[in-house]
Amino acid sequence: MAIATEHPTRSAADQRYRNVSGWLDGIPESLDPRDALPGDQQVDVAIAGGGLMGLWTAYCLAKADPRLRIVICEREIVGYGASGRNGGFQSAGMAGEMRVYKQYGGMDNVRRAERAFIDGIDWVGDVVAHEEIDCGWHKGGALRIATSPTQAARVEAGVAGRRDRGFTEDDVWEISLDELQQRVRFQGAVSATYTPHCARIDPARLTRGLARACERLGVTIYEQTPVTAIERGRLVCQQGTVQADVVIRATEAFTRDLPGGKRRYLRIYSHMLQTEVLPDSVWDELGWDNCEPIADQRYHFFYAQRTPDNRIALGGRGTSYYTGDRIADTNDHSETIFARIDDALRHHFPAAREAKIEHRWGGSFAAPRDWSMQVDFDRTTGLGYAGGFAGHGLTGTSIAGRTLTDLILQRETDLLTLPWVGHTCRKWEPEPLRAIAAKSISGILLSADEVEERTGRPAKRVRVVRRFMPGR
Repeated sequence: MAIATEHPTRSAADQRYRNVSGWLDGIPESLDPRDALPGDQQVDVAIAGGGLMGLWTAYCLAKADPRLRIVICEREIVGYGASGRNGGFQSAGMAGEMRVYKQYGGMDNVRRAERAFIDGIDWVGDVVAHEEIDCGWHKGGALRIATSPTQAARVEAGVAGRRDRGFTEDDVWEISLDELQQRVRFQGAVSATYTPHCARIDPARLTRGLARACERLGVTIYEQTPVTAIERGRLVCQQGTVQADVVIRATEAFTRDLPGGKRRYLRIYSHMLQTEVLPDSVWDELGWDNCEPIADQRYHFFYAQRTPDNRIALGGRGTSYYTGDRIADTNDHSETIFARIDDALRHHFPAAREAKIEHRWGGSFAAPRDWSMQVDFDRTTGLGYAGGFAGHGLTGTSIAGRTLTDLILQRETDLLTLPWVGHTCRKWEPEPLRAIAAKSISGILLSADEVEERTGRPAKRVRVVRRFMPGR
C-alpha cells in the first residue's frame, strides 16, 4: 500500500484513497467521493465501472450524441482500480495474442489490429490536449533493453517478427549501447531497441481529468455506488436501480464479483514503487531527458518511467495470484516482489542508488483465458461490455470505448472489423485448478530467469508454459 503524507485538512476518505497508489497521492485536488446514486433513475446509457474503460465509453458517446443521458456507477472513486495504479505506459503493445486474433481475418487483420494500437496513442494525446488534461502525456517512445545474451536473442527475434508482419525501421529498430547511454545511463545493458510508439503518462491524472471532461459533456458519475448485478435494461446498485436502454459492463478485474462473472477473468496482482522527487544532480547523471519508458527482457520483467514530477516509478518483477480470487488490501503488498523491484532500481539506475522509496503499492488487472481483449454489444438486449486488456489498458480502453460507441450508435467504421469485436473465450478453470496453474506458471518463469542468469543459456522449461503466457 502507498503511504500518503498525512495532511491535517484531509478527510479520512481522501486519505484512504491517497494510500492506494503514488499516482493517486499526487492528485492535487481532493479525492473525497462524488455523491452516491440517490435512488432509482431512468437514463439512456448506464455504465458499470468508473475506470478508463467506462469513462472512454461515456466520453465518446457524449461527444457523438450530446442528447444522451449517460450515468456511470463506480463502487469506489474514479481511478481506484487499475486505471489509477498502472505503470503509465501508453504503448502500442496490443492487448491480445496474435495466435487468437489470426482466427478473425488472418494475419492481415492482426496487422490492422497492431496498427490500431499505434494510431490509438496519438488519438489519446489529441484528447488530452483538447480537454486540457494535465497528466504529463509525453510521447518520447520506449526502450526495450536486454541485460543478458539470452534476452538479447529474444529482442532480436521480436524485431524480426515485427518485420515479418510489416513493421518497418520507422516503427522499431536496434540502437547501439552508445546511443542508449546518451538517452539514459542504464547499467547492465547488452542490447536495446527503440520504438517511437509510446507515451509516458500519469494514469491517475489522466483518469480523473477524463472524468471531469465527461462531466462537462453532461455525463453523471456516481461514486461509492457498488453495482450488484448487470441485467437487461438495468444496473442494480446498493442504493437503487438505474434503468437504461443500453447497459455497459466496464468492470474489468471486478467483474468476478458480479453474478456469473467469477471465472470470466483471472485477477492477477502486479506491484510498483515510486521514489522521492530526485534532485537535478541525479538527473544530470541519469540523463533520460526524453522520458522513454523502459522495460527489460526477463520473463519476470521490470518496467520503469521518469514521472512528470521527476521521480522514478518501477513495477513488475513478478505477479501474485490469491486462491479464490479474493479482494483484500493485503493483496496489494508483496515484500518479496517489492524487494526485487528495489534491486532493479539500485542496480540499473546507479545514480538513484540512494533514492528514498516514498510509495509502494499493488493492484489487479483482468486476464482472460486466452489473454485477448473483447468488445461486444447485443442490440437485441442492449447489453454491451469490453475488457480483458491484461496490462495494455491505457491504449486498449480508448479503442474499446470508441468501438462500443460505434456499435451502440450503429456507425459502420473500420473499428468494427477488428478481431476483438465479438471475440469470446472460454472461462478459467475452477479452483483449485486455476490457482495451481497461475502459481506454477509464475514459479516456472521465475526459475527460468534464475537459470538464464546463472548459465547464460535459454531456459528450456519455458516451453512447458509458453502457450499460457501473454505476448509482449
